[in-house]
Amino acid sequence: MLIGIPFLWKLCFINDDIAMTLQHEDYMKLAFDAAFNGVRNNVGGPFGAVVVLKGEVIGKGCNMVSSTNDPTAHAEIVAIREACRNLQTFNLNNAVLYATCEPCPMCLSAIYWAGIPAVYYCSTRVDAENIGFSDNFIYNELDKPIEERSIRFSRLNLEEGGELFNEWTNKEDKIVY
Repeated sequence: MLIGIPFLWKLCFINDDIAMTLQHEDYMKLAFDAAFNGVRNNVGGPFGAVVVLKGEVIGKGCNMVSSTNDPTAHAEIVAIREACRNLQTFNLNNAVLYATCEPCPMCLSAIYWAGIPAVYYCSTRVDAENIGFSDNFIYNELDKPIEERSIRFSRLNLEEGGELFNEWTNKEDKIVY
């Protein structure tokens, strides 16, 4: 029997009672609550995150990779997605993210794309590597020239590429991000 994702998400984070006067350590403890609940309920790896705006938690999440079979369901991504849904925007430029571990390259990219200006974290990517998570490997891969990476990248230079970008450039009703 398949368990729905909303049910799994509730296993990540059980306590929704959040005061407006919390401090950095308190928000981090909420991220740890999400992580511990996720681990104890077999939702995913040992990571949690919360997104805070003006003293209010607007997004929260735990790692859900293994329970959703989604390699992008990291705690930070789950929390950012919820925050954006709650605010009905893709721009979190006044928010703060609290993560139990230094964000991996994917999550770091999402943080930049969301415009989040500040991140607080506890464990480092080296700590994560020491328990079997390969964040450091990916960071090292990104520093290599594209032709030296362990994944082969091959460019297919098609005229549709230019056409598509031209159409976007000339689109008058586009939403710029």
